[in-house]
Amino acid sequence: MAEEMLQEAYATALQKWPVEGTPTNPRAWLITTARHKAIDRIRRERRFETKAEEISRSARSTVQPDTPLENEQDDMVSDDRLRLIFTCCHPALPIEAQVALTLRTVCGVTTEEISKAFLVPLATMAQRLVRAKSKIRDAGIPYRVPLQEDLRDRLDAVLLVIYLIFNEGYLASSGDALIRRELCAEAIRLGRVLCQLLPRQSEARALLGLMLLHDSRSDARLSAAGELILLEEQDRGLWRSEQIREGTALVESALRSGAVGAYAVQASIAALHANAKTAQDTDWRQIAGLYGVLAGIDPSPVIEVNRAVAVAMSGSLEEGLALLDELQERGELREFHWLPSARADLLRRLGRMGEAAEAYRRALALATNDIERKFLRRRLAAIEGG
Repeated sequence: MAEEMLQEAYATALQKWPVEGTPTNPRAWLITTARHKAIDRIRRERRFETKAEEISRSARSTVQPDTPLENEQDDMVSDDRLRLIFTCCHPALPIEAQVALTLRTVCGVTTEEISKAFLVPLATMAQRLVRAKSKIRDAGIPYRVPLQEDLRDRLDAVLLVIYLIFNEGYLASSGDALIRRELCAEAIRLGRVLCQLLPRQSEARALLGLMLLHDSRSDARLSAAGELILLEEQDRGLWRSEQIREGTALVESALRSGAVGAYAVQASIAALHANAKTAQDTDWRQIAGLYGVLAGIDPSPVIEVNRAVAVAMSGSLEEGLALLDELQERGELREFHWLPSARADLLRRLGRMGEAAEAYRRALALATNDIERKFLRRRLAAIEGG
């Protein structure tokens, strides 16, 4: 672990030092950073072990005479983490409460990170978690490993848990790292185990394909100086072609099996991006159409932002900007930076620099990830500098 954490400290130094300067005592900085990373990992592992023991004890105490023995359940869901996720996603709770409680108690995701994933204020999410725990206590809901025939009732929540773990890893909601690779890797691992457990579930294959396709670009998303590189400017030679082939094959398999849900549509969009040889080859018109389909399946202001950008990139910057302006007038995403950031980029492309600068300032005031903030500052400085 010491060696791994020191390697992570070196990686952090490669991102930070070119921007912030070399510390006075580089050796001490590396050792301190590595030590903090090691402590964080140990705490996460202990938290997971504690929760596993608690849930295991609770499950044993509520086993009914006709419930299969624990080792039979272990054979069904052999992975410890996935078994805990299925156990915590109890259908007696609303799906958002299932997912939020599982992310918090089993996966170690913070309440603030969960609130951003659900686009709600921190206080609102904290209240939801308290209410969910109270319902479990007051209704006597047992934490019991579900039977094989009960897995389907919990699958939607389990898929969403895995998806949100990956999302937090792919684009960290806060902190000094853009990508949390350990979360991406764990989500992909869980996706693989789930596909082995339920091989006929096409949406599970679609989700795994979606994660692999997004993750295939991770090496190209940051410069050597640790600066954010947008999709259209990335070196596609750094994209992992083998992972793209596997992800694309999974998406095609899921679609042939009749997958029509949100993960299948998102994975189709990701496949179009990943298989475009150059940025100019991207089929933005088809992507805009797929975002329209996705908005009908899973309405979300974030999806509407993405659709507006796709419409703009397909040839009509003004139409895309108009869609974003409608969202802004409705007060959507007013606490999040994605909308003003997207507006700023389209205004910049249209040459409306004064309005673009104002939108960049708004996005900068709302962004909480340090890498994204640095990117927004660079864009704003470029505009203000003429």
